Amino acid sequence: MEQEQKVEEVITTEQVEKTGKTGKVEPRKGDKRQREPRQRQPKLYDEEVISIGRVTKVTKGGRHFRFSAVVVVGDRKGKIGLGTGKANEVPDAINKAKQAAVKNIVKVSIIEDRTIPHEATGVCGASKVMLKPAVKGTGVKAGGPVRSVLEMAGVKDILSKSLGSNTKINMAYATLNALQSQRTVEEVAKLRGKKVEDLI
Repeated sequence: MEQEQKVEEVITTEQVEKTGKTGKVEPRKGDKRQREPRQRQPKLYDEEVISIGRVTKVTKGGRHFRFSAVVVVGDRKGKIGLGTGKANEVPDAINKAKQAAVKNIVKVSIIEDRTIPHEATGVCGASKVMLKPAVKGTGVKAGGPVRSVLEMAGVKDILSKSLGSNTKINMAYATLNALQSQRTVEEVAKLRGKKVEDLI
């Protein structure tokens, strides 16, 4: 009996040494539990969903729904991308569209970090979108998908007008086409092999 009591006392003292006052086993230095949690990487691009469409397929077994999404991404500093995605669930469709948009990132010309260099008209299908530069303080005079694309591109002062069909996806691509056609004075001078002073 005395031997058994001694063995019990040794075990309890070892547990106290390991656990300390709290009664919980403290992780060792090499223990995985002591590692700091991973820090999330900052987002490279902001995103905005332009439209979500639903298609219903009626079969013998019932109705089947599929969703399509159009997403625009941008850093609000001149980089922008548009993408579409389809899936059986809305979140999956949005994720697919986002991935497609990030792959299609393009750089657009913005002057003074607020407006476009000159007037332009973008066309996609039956949609036409006209963009005009505006003075400081005007704001983004646009609505719907045109506004979403312009804000993600980083445009702060602009005038716009929709001249054709109001299909959301076509309006978004027409706006992107108009932005891609923009050229600053420096870019035009470089293309022509002249100085900026010669063009002004």
